[in-house]
Amino acid sequence: MAALKVSVVSADREIWSGEASMVIARTVEGQIGILPGHEPMLAVLAAGEVRVSLPSGEKIAANAEDGFLSVQSNAVQIVASHAELA
Repeated sequence: MAALKVSVVSADREIWSGEASMVIARTVEGQIGILPGHEPMLAVLAAGEVRVSLPSGEKIAANAEDGFLSVQSNAVQIVASHAELA
């Protein structure tokens, strides 16, 4: 299975980027899980935790608020006005 290329950025810097097997984020319409092969989409982030599962099984969490999440060709971009690793 292909991996996701994930980038989590705040308004002033990149918080984390790398390969992942899954991303879970909270949007204004509810929580969403993204796996490789996900359909392209754009969603508005709700304040909350973004969880990234790495191919090794390790997990990374970041708190993000006021931004958006986009998925296109196994690339996930999370852009927030404020984000930091949890």
